[in-house]
Amino acid sequence: MIVTEGLTKRYPRVTALDRLTMRIEPGVTGLVGANGAGKSTLIKILLGLAPATEGAAAVLGLDVATEGPRIRADVGYMPEHDCLPPDVSATEFVVHMARMSGLAPTAARERTADTLRHVGLYEERYRAIGGYSTGMKQRVKLAQALVHDPRLVLLDEPTNGLDPVGRDEMLGLIRRVHADFGISVLVTSHLLGELERTSDHIVVIDGGSLLRSSSTRDFTQATASLAVEVTDTDRHPDGTRAALTAFAEAGLTTRADGRLLLVDIRDEDTYDTVRDAVAELGVGLVRMEQRRHRIAEVFDNRPTGHDEK
Repeated sequence: MIVTEGLTKRYPRVTALDRLTMRIEPGVTGLVGANGAGKSTLIKILLGLAPATEGAAAVLGLDVATEGPRIRADVGYMPEHDCLPPDVSATEFVVHMARMSGLAPTAARERTADTLRHVGLYEERYRAIGGYSTGMKQRVKLAQALVHDPRLVLLDEPTNGLDPVGRDEMLGLIRRVHADFGISVLVTSHLLGELERTSDHIVVIDGGSLLRSSSTRDFTQATASLAVEVTDTDRHPDGTRAALTAFAEAGLTTRADGRLLLVDIRDEDTYDTVRDAVAELGVGLVRMEQRRHRIAEVFDNRPTGHDEK
């Protein structure tokens, strides 16, 4: 879907992208990086809205330097910033965007109704956007990105400004874009946990350079540690500390990670040993599961001497 080769973007005082080379296949891909890592700059270049300083990129087989209009005809874009006109309804705005994408009037109205229903705005579609909540505005932006039935959508920080419930709902919509309609998605975020839950593949950039690119499953592969969480009780006001001591007395190698206790799995009996130790201690067992790597560990383990941009 997307290929970049040595893609570089320099500004007078900063290098936003630094020889970025990557491939993005069909599916839902998460592009993760801290604020200022170059995510939004990359999207602008991929849409043909900003020229690269060096290197090359193609979207859907089209050269971003020379075929920007064709790319934008086949790609949907949900910008990060607030860009909606407050004095028109969601229906009026999305129909207008559909018409700009080349749909005939009747087709534009039909596609708008279907798309607003998909994003959960069908009942509110005739209200002025200025009266919408932040979550509703984000759904309008998603609808206009989907209305012309693109092959690929680029979603720039789609959960910005949303509360936890709103974020969960938006992430569910993003998964359905691919699952229900077969549209590939590139979604950017600085919230690592969101991409773990949403994406098939993760691309990590830092300082404009590629840090890692692999499947989400590879990122979050299981470790040889058992994550255990216990409750506090009147008998043991600090249940975690009490369990840490009990596990050590049972011969288990254990270390604390906040409220979690990470127990090295030495054999199949480790699970039974943990269970019995917790039961004898008299604290509640909240969870006991094999730990998985987190995307955040990629940043924790990056090479020293990495140049920040």
